Amino acid sequence: MLNDEFLMMLYKKEVRSMKYEVRNQHSDFIPHTSCFNSYIRRILFTFIYLLGTTTISFAQDIHFSQFMYSPLNLNPAQTGNFDGAYRFAGNFRRQWSSITIPYQTFGLSADARNFLRKKNIGAGTSLYYDKTGDSYFSTLQFNIAGSYLFEIKKDKQFISIGAQTGFTQRRIDYSDLSFDNQYNGFVYDPTLPHAENFANDGRIYLNLNTGINWVYKIEDRKIISSGVSFFNLTRPKQSFFGNDQIRLDRRLSFNIASEWKLTDKIDLLPAALFMAQGTYREFIIGSSVRYVMKDNRARYRNKSDHEYRAISAGGWARTRDAGFVSVGLDYDQWRMGLSYDINLSNLRPASLGRGGFEFSVIYIIKDILPKRLKYRICPDFI
Repeated sequence: MLNDEFLMMLYKKEVRSMKYEVRNQHSDFIPHTSCFNSYIRRILFTFIYLLGTTTISFAQDIHFSQFMYSPLNLNPAQTGNFDGAYRFAGNFRRQWSSITIPYQTFGLSADARNFLRKKNIGAGTSLYYDKTGDSYFSTLQFNIAGSYLFEIKKDKQFISIGAQTGFTQRRIDYSDLSFDNQYNGFVYDPTLPHAENFANDGRIYLNLNTGINWVYKIEDRKIISSGVSFFNLTRPKQSFFGNDQIRLDRRLSFNIASEWKLTDKIDLLPAALFMAQGTYREFIIGSSVRYVMKDNRARYRNKSDHEYRAISAGGWARTRDAGFVSVGLDYDQWRMGLSYDINLSNLRPASLGRGGFEFSVIYIIKDILPKRLKYRICPDFI
């Protein structure tokens, strides 16, 4: 997704250093703005912004503010790393509706612990879809993942390693874009041909990611976890114009989180995430406070009919970019989270401080179906 520092540079029309590929391929792409009225300038800005997306935003991967609700996107080693048998997660993010056509990101994942009854083996799959702007520039990503869990201290301390592979498809739709050749000297005429010849409208490449994760369960409701992961190990090509020098940067991700019981009813849930990809850096830090309304899990350790009810609220900061607030609900096997980003960067004059909202949900099935027993049928006369 596009970093809003880059968006602000586009907002100020400081894009000369970022459109070298487009200039080389289409020398007449950047018109003389002196003959354009404000409407045409806005069209030009939008198109530069969208072409900038195709050449620059490739440097960043899909990510969510509520990173703890997107485990397979956070670290492949988190595959199968949960208390239960099966886990399903869903994420939806919508942002920048105050500036342009909203950016929308969808995510779905499913993973299993002790996959195929193989102890300490985790397996999972994930699907993410991202759509942006007038060009409907889209990213479709599908991955499969596997992990292995090492028990360092029985029921207390664990280390897991994981790997993930799959494919990503990126595509752009040029039909709704506007070009300088469609200005007839007086007004913009969308019926005029744009006279542009784009070589490609999409590409597909391979994903390869890996990671390691550590969990220490001190006691009930006192847990510390941390992980390091590496994404885009093969640095796949990204250009739509045949420029092999434009590649997807590798991404380093480090996260740490804790669940800490303060009283019988209150838990503190601090967490932090640092990501580095190319020249981009992102650091999220914050905490939620959880109020436990009902918890009888200790009596139903291995059953799915326990009752657990809790609500939470928190505040988070993303350096040089935004802050966001979150609320959450835990209801038995369900976990739900809702957050809203408040833009604090240099893009604030355009965004009016509005960022976007995000909704996440996780459902965990606690029990694996019991193994079917085989019985020998005996005749009645015996």
